[in-house]
Amino acid sequence: MKRLFSLILAFSILLCACTAPTPSTVDTTALQVRFLDVGQADAALLQCGDATMLIDGGNREDSSLIVSVLKRLNIEKLDYLVCTHAHEDHVGGLAGALNVASVDTVLTPVTEYDSSVFETFIQAAKQQNCEIQIPESGDTFALGAATVTVLGPTKEYEETNDTSIVLKVQHGEVSFLFTGDMERTAEADLLDVWGEDALSATVLKVGHHGSETSTSYPFLRAVNPTYGVISVGKDNSYGHPHDEVLSRLQDASVILYRTDLMGDIIATTDGKTLEFATDRSAPQTNTATVTDGTFIGNKKSKVFHLPSCGSLPAEQNRTLFTSRNEALDAGFHPCSNCAA
Repeated sequence: MKRLFSLILAFSILLCACTAPTPSTVDTTALQVRFLDVGQADAALLQCGDATMLIDGGNREDSSLIVSVLKRLNIEKLDYLVCTHAHEDHVGGLAGALNVASVDTVLTPVTEYDSSVFETFIQAAKQQNCEIQIPESGDTFALGAATVTVLGPTKEYEETNDTSIVLKVQHGEVSFLFTGDMERTAEADLLDVWGEDALSATVLKVGHHGSETSTSYPFLRAVNPTYGVISVGKDNSYGHPHDEVLSRLQDASVILYRTDLMGDIIATTDGKTLEFATDRSAPQTNTATVTDGTFIGNKKSKVFHLPSCGSLPAEQNRTLFTSRNEALDAGFHPCSNCAA
């Protein structure tokens, strides 16, 4: 009898072991792109699995912010650190990153530039014995499950903005295009060399903080982004982003995110879907006047807006809804810029 009981007990234990739920697995292949609010400057931190890349670091005074972000996210190693070009509002905070994180590879368009801030960056990289590379158009490398392609610059330029390293980050069906401060001349050259298909991207980091010198109509048509991100300082003296650029983006039905209005902007993709999160919502405009019949949908992006929104779609892409619920029932979602 004891032998029979022992067999039953053993069988029960084995059965429980076989049917016990397995721990849920965490998706380590997702790509997260964090556009940091560094005022009138640029900085973006990319993470894909254990791989990390920092693209630009804001101004010199943003160094402590870059350090705090890396520490908060427990990032002690950067696979790639990219200085898109030598201007202070892109290179200024990179020395701080080099002081708190080990870096495998530094990408920069030049290794010499008449600027103490740039020289500090180069010296910090050399002290860490980083591999400093001037990438060539066409170079590719892996960032976890994502692929990074260097598209530009395609030639040498005297204008520093046009020397900007241009990167396309592809993760499955979703892609990001980083253009630094590249201006119209380099945009046209990029289009000539690569053609429209290679430039197409889901998200465009809008060039030169939304300056009129960048984001020309031919370039924007080639990229054909669904989303645009502008890194810009509130009430900056340059007037960025310029109305002309905002108008082009609106004509192209681009859903726009701005660091001056929303703070840090975080995009996360599994290669198929794409989600955005922001530190804060954009200021609402004329929300008191919103009534039924005033919601404007974008047929292309499936986003609906208030009539006062600055990101209304082009006329041919519009559809009207008589109520918010009607828009939601039709599969549209509210614009994050206008809080429709």
